Amino acid sequence: MIVKRADFITSMKDYGEFTTKGCPEVAFAGKSNVGKSSMINRVTNRSKLARTSATPGKTRLINVYQVNGEINFIDLPGYGFAKVSKAEKLSWGKMMQDYFARTQDLCHVFHLVDIRHEPSTEDREMNVFLRQAGIPFTVVATKADKISRGARLKYIAPICRALAVQPWQVIPFSSEDGTGREELLTKIEEVCYAEKEEDKE
Repeated sequence: MIVKRADFITSMKDYGEFTTKGCPEVAFAGKSNVGKSSMINRVTNRSKLARTSATPGKTRLINVYQVNGEINFIDLPGYGFAKVSKAEKLSWGKMMQDYFARTQDLCHVFHLVDIRHEPSTEDREMNVFLRQAGIPFTVVATKADKISRGARLKYIAPICRALAVQPWQVIPFSSEDGTGREELLTKIEEVCYAEKEEDKE
């Protein structure tokens, strides 16, 4: 898949109507500061498409981007950030639940975890939720540039144990050097266009 254009569509607190609704969707979920916005920027080759910050919890709304005029990227609010009120945490959780309950266009979720750390309780809960809901997903180990290529498998092993996936199912990714970008684009193309082909039949 070649990204020819990418556009910001909207930010919303409640998943509802928006101009590009009806296109295949891929969603990006993960802890605050795991690198969702940076990943979207790297994948689309648009350095300022999604707002990034060194401060966790920047994504507090559901952000929608459209790629090539036909696929929607859904950037979900980060979870697990300690320095917010309980009410705000509940609000973020409700946004995510509402999204998964309401969307009819979701093809795949990319579940982002930091390659340097074992998955948190919230990461495990997200994994269980996706499995129980029957939502197809791929685990992406972000910040791969922080670990040498030879040592990555050692860091991916505990992620696999915690999230019940195989090492070859995990995509190591770096928004800094582009590691994993092509694999991610291939997966997006595979899941979104497979959906389109099924709709034609």
